[in-house]
Amino acid sequence: MNHPPPQTTGITTRTTVKKLRENPTPSSKIPFQSRKIRKLTTTATVVDNDPTKSPHPPLIKIPKSLSTKPEIDAALNHLRSADPLLAALISTHAPPKLSPNNSPFLSLTKSIIFQQLATKAANSIYTRFVSLCGTHSDVVPNRVLSLTPQKLRETGVSARKASYLHDLSDKFSTGFLSDTLILTADDETLFRMLTSVKGIGPWSVHMFMIFSLHRPDVLPVGDLGVRKGVQCLYGLKDLPKPMQMEQICEKWRPYRSVGSWYMWRLMEAKTTKGNNGNAQGVVEDDQSGGF
Repeated sequence: MNHPPPQTTGITTRTTVKKLRENPTPSSKIPFQSRKIRKLTTTATVVDNDPTKSPHPPLIKIPKSLSTKPEIDAALNHLRSADPLLAALISTHAPPKLSPNNSPFLSLTKSIIFQQLATKAANSIYTRFVSLCGTHSDVVPNRVLSLTPQKLRETGVSARKASYLHDLSDKFSTGFLSDTLILTADDETLFRMLTSVKGIGPWSVHMFMIFSLHRPDVLPVGDLGVRKGVQCLYGLKDLPKPMQMEQICEKWRPYRSVGSWYMWRLMEAKTTKGNNGNAQGVVEDDQSGGF
């Protein structure tokens, strides 16, 4: 989901047992047989204690995408059980709403265009960009590559963002990326691939994975809103750093995306003083879609 901490190995010696007792890992409360969970930003892996099995741990079986209401309900039930403080917050807010997905390529182009812009200005530029392509269905790699930087500039896209759009389109046209690959890749692989695109950094990937792909276990440790939410929820003196975020939010796994969504809701409620606006607006300045 970025900067994964060292992997936890299986319990095979008394020394390991001692170390684990001295440095316990918060329980994720997932109803599987006793296993230790490796802390990552996006994808959880587990290590089986059976020495006869493969040393390569399997992925925890969780939904690839939170695409149905029953999956959202399962996430909320887990979070209520795992975290009493978060359970209280869940009870005061409506659950995340499912929204239709755009194609990954279209969502990524919108993400690039919206970067560091106010919503109104970004929407205006994006609308002109889509019109230049034709329609939303015409926003495809070859069409974007056919647009010169000067043509893109005429829509309000900066020269730098024009180069980002061309780099993204080139990676799609050469097969390095594809909508199918993005939809089927595991979180870690997807993170590495997308951050290789010019102009797409860790935060943009995390927002894309949560709000466009509906991936269930993404913790955006660099997002200020989520960090402030965690600080407020747990009464922390200082804003938590990425490693502390991973440790605190470990109990949310494998639904850290949903836990993060409630952090935005918490901060929105505090800043708007009860306004019923959607917390997704905090991130939709740069990303499209929602749960």
